[in-house]
Amino acid sequence: MGHRHSHNHSHSPSDFKGRNLFISILLNVLITVSQIIGGIISGSLALLSDALHNFSDVLSLIVSYAANLLAKQKASIHRTFGYKRAEILAAFINASTLIIVAVLLIIEAIKRFQNPETIESNLVIWLSFIAIIANGLSVLLLKKGSKSNMNIKSAYLHLLTDMMASVAVLIGGLLMKYYAVYWVDSVLTFVIAVYLIWMGFDLLKDSTKVLMLFTPATIPIRQIVQEINTFKSIKNVHHVHVWQLNEEEVHLEAHIDFNEDITLSQFDVVLRQIEDYVFEKYDINHVNIQPEFGKNDSKDMIVQD
Repeated sequence: MGHRHSHNHSHSPSDFKGRNLFISILLNVLITVSQIIGGIISGSLALLSDALHNFSDVLSLIVSYAANLLAKQKASIHRTFGYKRAEILAAFINASTLIIVAVLLIIEAIKRFQNPETIESNLVIWLSFIAIIANGLSVLLLKKGSKSNMNIKSAYLHLLTDMMASVAVLIGGLLMKYYAVYWVDSVLTFVIAVYLIWMGFDLLKDSTKVLMLFTPATIPIRQIVQEINTFKSIKNVHHVHVWQLNEEEVHLEAHIDFNEDITLSQFDVVLRQIEDYVFEKYDINHVNIQPEFGKNDSKDMIVQD
């Protein structure tokens, strides 16, 4: 059996991501408190819904920040993988809360649409403008890290959708101020909520696939098996598992039946060839091979353990 511990280190430094997450938390606490007070005073459901979303942002950012810290912890005898999946779990939690908040907003928007109320539009306009600036800064802080880290992406999506929601609230405030169209507050809330569901679903699906040990969509197992089978000394590749531990690690596990009863040193040569091949072509950086010769077991490519 062999393992290759090669990793892609093109990601933003962990401490850099953590710092930006912490700054974003402070900004969103400020926005949330301001919008809750303003929403109560003005009577704007859209402003309160934006505040609720901002509050979910604060929670999601705290979860992401904690996961970022946990991911730095070293492996131990009781946690042989350490906390490498903490950020995937955080992404799953954040995507779930994004959808739950959206459903609650839809319910409230329908109720308010049936009973529209007069709203203090000036307060709505100013607070939504402040929220756009603060969320925009947070989005810029997390944009780079979101491209390579599912946890940061979940926080980034929360903030991006909230910035867009604030833009919608600002437009609604202007329409209410100059045209007295108060039902637009409920309509905008509904649109914001639908958009949150749309954005959160993909992230929820992706994080669920990782947590369930599904094969990454970019890994063609059949093709990999066919290619390894062409190696001169290999008779059959079977009992294959491929899974993603986190953003940086993809694992391949397989049983390989050899044509001859080779020595351990000969196996090491073949193992190194396999490791180099799957890493260079498919970016699989952990390989675990069980060598076999004449063993009477299932030779199917996929075997249910």
